[in-house]
Amino acid sequence: MKTVEVQGSPQSLTTGNRRRFLKTTATATVGSVIAANVAFSRTAFAANSDTLKIGLVGCGGRGTGAASQALNADPNVVLHAVGDLFPEKCAGAVQALKNNEGIAPRVKVTPDTMFTGLDAFQQVIDSGVDVMLLATPPGFRPQHFAAAVAAGKHVFTEKPMATDAPGLRATMEAAELAKEKGLAVVSGFCWRAEYGRREFYQRVHDGAIGEVRAIHATYLTGPVKPMPPASSRPAGMGDVEWQLRNWYNFTWISGDGLVEQACHSVDKIMWGMNDVPPARAVATGGRQIPNNEGNIFDHIDVFYEWEGGARATMAQRQISNCASDNSDYLMGEKGFGTIKGWSAPIITGATSWRYRGPKNDMYQTEHDEFFACIRSGNLINHGKWMCQSTLAALMGRMAAYTGQEVTWEQALNSQDHFVPENLTWDMPLPIRPMAVPGQSKLV
Repeated sequence: MKTVEVQGSPQSLTTGNRRRFLKTTATATVGSVIAANVAFSRTAFAANSDTLKIGLVGCGGRGTGAASQALNADPNVVLHAVGDLFPEKCAGAVQALKNNEGIAPRVKVTPDTMFTGLDAFQQVIDSGVDVMLLATPPGFRPQHFAAAVAAGKHVFTEKPMATDAPGLRATMEAAELAKEKGLAVVSGFCWRAEYGRREFYQRVHDGAIGEVRAIHATYLTGPVKPMPPASSRPAGMGDVEWQLRNWYNFTWISGDGLVEQACHSVDKIMWGMNDVPPARAVATGGRQIPNNEGNIFDHIDVFYEWEGGARATMAQRQISNCASDNSDYLMGEKGFGTIKGWSAPIITGATSWRYRGPKNDMYQTEHDEFFACIRSGNLINHGKWMCQSTLAALMGRMAAYTGQEVTWEQALNSQDHFVPENLTWDMPLPIRPMAVPGQSKLV
C-alpha cells in the first residue's frame, strides 16, 4: 500500500527538540488531497471490492453523523458494531441510522454487537470490524486510537487527538505504527476537506498574499454544555459517571473549549502557516461565568510566535449574550486573505480572488476520501499534522492556565497527566481545581 504525502514541505526548524518532533512524526505521514477538489466515485472501488465492516465508538451526535457519512461514502460497507459508555446512546444512534432509508439496510448492528461501558471500545475492535470510527470525548482518544491501530484497523478519528501531552505522545506513536502497518488514518479536522478553504490555502501557500506575517482567528460563541448544579446529581451516581455525563466541563475529558472546540481554528492557523509549529506562545484566559463544579475556562486568547517573527492570535470565548464570530484573517506582505464565517474565502491586495467553485459537505468528503483511499491502496495518513494542530491547542491552554510563556518543546514534553490512569467506573475521582494563571505550574 502507498501512503499519500502531505502537500508542501515543512520549513526547517531551529531547535533540536523541534527537529526530533518532526522526525518522529514524519513517518506518520500526513496525507491529504488538500490542493485538489477531488470528487470520488462511490462505485469505482475496483482495487478492493470486499465488504468493509465498520465499528463506531462514541454514539453521540457527532458519532452518529460519522457513521451515516461512512455508510454514504461506500455502497459496500456495513455498520457492524457500536460502543458507548451508556446503553441509551448506543440504542439511540442505531435507531437514528435505521430511520434513514438510504442506509438502513446496511445497519447490521445486533444486540450482540452493541457494547457499553469503559471497555466498549475494545469489544467493538474485537468484534471483527475492518474500520473504526472514533467519536468519544477526546480524553479517551489516545487509548482508543492506539488500540485500534494495534489491532490493524483503519481509523477515522474525531478531533482533537488528546487532552494532555502524554496522551498526544501516545497518539503520535500510534500514528507512526499505522503507517508501518499500512493503515489509513483520517482526522476530523473537517475544514481541511472543504473545497473553498482548500483552494484558498493553496493559493496562500502559492504566494497569493506573499509571505504570511500574521493570522487572527476567532472562535467566539456560546457555551456548549453548561454544567448543572451539584444538587442535580442523582443519588448513588459515582464521580466518574457524573463527570462523564457532563464531560465538556472537565479538562481531563474535554481538553477545555480551546482544545475541544476552537481546535478547528487553531488547525486553520497551522494550515495557514504551512503546518510549521510555532516556537512559543503566551496567553490570557479564565472563567468569567460561574460553572458550578466544572474546571474549564470560558475564554482564552493565545498569542503564537514563529521563528522569523510571524505571529498568530487565537481568540476563543464561550459566553452567552456576547458578539459571535468564527472567522480567519490572514495578513501577508502583498495582501490579505479573509474567511468570514461560512462566507466564501476572498483574497485582496496584489491579487484579487473570491472562491466561486462548487460547494461540498466537508463531513461527507472526509469519508468519501477515507474509503476511497482504502479501496485504492493509496492510503491517507493525517498523523503528523493532526497531532501538531492538537499540540498547538494544548500549548495555548498551557500558556493560559499557567500565565507563562510556553515553548513548543515544553508543550511537547509536558508530563502533566490530566487523564486519570486505570479509570474504573466506581473509583473516586476528585475534581482538579480550576487553573489559576500565575499560580498553576507548568509541568
